[in-house]
Amino acid sequence: MAETVVNIYEAKTNLSTLVDRAAAGEEIIIAKSGRPKAKLVPVGEAVLRRPGGWEGRVFISDNFDDPLPQEILDGFEGKS
Repeated sequence: MAETVVNIYEAKTNLSTLVDRAAAGEEIIIAKSGRPKAKLVPVGEAVLRRPGGWEGRVFISDNFDDPLPQEILDGFEGKS
C-alpha cells in the first residue's frame, strides 16, 4: 500500500481511523508544517518469549562481573 501524509491536527482528530488503517497495512506519515515527523505502521506479529531458550548454549563464567584488570581499564582511559 502507498504512504499517506497527514498533518498533526488531522492525526489528532482522526487517530482511531488512522490506527485502523495502519493495522490494515497502510503506512501513515504524520507531518508538522509540511515536514514528516513520525510514521504510523502496523506492529506485526508479537513473538512470545519463553524463558530458558538459550539454556545449555551459553556459558557465563563465575567471575563475569568482577572488576576488570588494571591494564584493560588503562586502555579504556587511553593510558596504554
